[in-house]
Amino acid sequence: MIKTRFAPSPTGVLHVGGARTALFCWLYTRKMEGSFVLRIEDTDLERSTPESVQAILDGMAWLGLDYDEGPFFQTKRFDRYHQVIDQLIEQGDAYYCECSKQRLDALREQQMAAKQKPRYDGCCRDLGLRPEAGKPMVVRFRNPPDGAVGFEDHVKGWIEVSNTELDDLIIKRSDGSPTYNLSVVVDDMDMEITHVLRGDDHVNNTPRQINILLALKAPVPEYAHVPMILGDDGKRLSKRHGAVGVMEYFDAGYLPQALLNYLVRLGWSYGDQEIFSQQEMIDNFSLDALNRSPSSFNTEKLNWINQQYLMSLPLDEVLTLVRQRLDRLAVDYDPQLDLAAIVDLYRQRVATVNQLVDSIDYCFQEFESYDEKAAGKALKASALEPLQRAHALFGELENWDSSSIHGVIESIIEELQIGMGKIGQPLRVAVTGGSFSPPIDQTIELVGRQRSIARIERAIDFISANVPS
Repeated sequence: MIKTRFAPSPTGVLHVGGARTALFCWLYTRKMEGSFVLRIEDTDLERSTPESVQAILDGMAWLGLDYDEGPFFQTKRFDRYHQVIDQLIEQGDAYYCECSKQRLDALREQQMAAKQKPRYDGCCRDLGLRPEAGKPMVVRFRNPPDGAVGFEDHVKGWIEVSNTELDDLIIKRSDGSPTYNLSVVVDDMDMEITHVLRGDDHVNNTPRQINILLALKAPVPEYAHVPMILGDDGKRLSKRHGAVGVMEYFDAGYLPQALLNYLVRLGWSYGDQEIFSQQEMIDNFSLDALNRSPSSFNTEKLNWINQQYLMSLPLDEVLTLVRQRLDRLAVDYDPQLDLAAIVDLYRQRVATVNQLVDSIDYCFQEFESYDEKAAGKALKASALEPLQRAHALFGELENWDSSSIHGVIESIIEELQIGMGKIGQPLRVAVTGGSFSPPIDQTIELVGRQRSIARIERAIDFISANVPS
């Protein structure tokens, strides 16, 4: 059975690079009808936190990346790691080392001065040392002295490294804790992982891990090392490029389906198709179609994809997200308000749920001031008479619906012999505070009679007080 794993370190939030790796693992597992394992690699005791663990779990849940096994925590498996370390020592594939930090630092300086690759020189390799009370010692893996280790990477192709390039890495620290490379190997072996998909910053670890697996006579998984995600400036994605943590995108009003759709296209392609349903992603995903080159994160492209989802999702789903956002903002709105109609009008014009809520805020509560640019263009002396006529005629209007409102606007255009822009845009700024809204007759209907008339009066007063006649 195919088995993949996502193995983040809980030293921060689940970032988009990690989320993409998890997505690739999840898609391959679902396509192959295998098992997807979540493993928390929390052996960095100083930096790992429960809050980071929760952030990872929250991010996975929001994205819908459900796992079949786990979460497993490496800190709960120390006994097993020590058991394997003892096994390696007993069979002659690991040994104790008493080299001090001072000696290793001096060795490194000598090698660098001689323009040699810094590596452990095997000083304690054949001394047969045993642990002594009070004496700090580490355990090193006895790397094969000759030959080479190679593997076929699904992304990078054949990779081969001479064993003379690999030194005897530490697998147990002097404080007794196992190191990353040892823990990962034991976990992959015990959990019967068949395919390892991870960032290409781990490529250098893979030959070392394969040698440990071979020493343990364990099956070697297949590997796919995915290039990193870059910012639009070609540098490694970071905070300076905007949001990086997955849940920041939740807070910013993005849809999980849209973020997944965007992430899957960062490093994988299927013809020219841009929008994929979840099932299409699963059906078409292939490890061998992963790109070898790094991908650049483009927020504008993400916004476009998110907008496509906002427009195509069932209205009830978008409405639920809008209500949740309004509740988080503690916005009090009239339950009789036709919120569905408002949302349906605006979701065609915005990229995120947050933008949608910001755009319709004027429907629920008064705005403090006009958009300066919009007011400068629309609330001019020439708008005074059209707004005064609108104020009077709307006050007399029997039926408050877009058709009747449209009729009033048309009558003002005819009466004053003006174009639509001379009445429509001043009304829009008066009623919404800005220059952006759906058709003005629909907008005024949604805002309501009392609020619309009061806002038109406010605009008249604004022009009278601020604009020279």
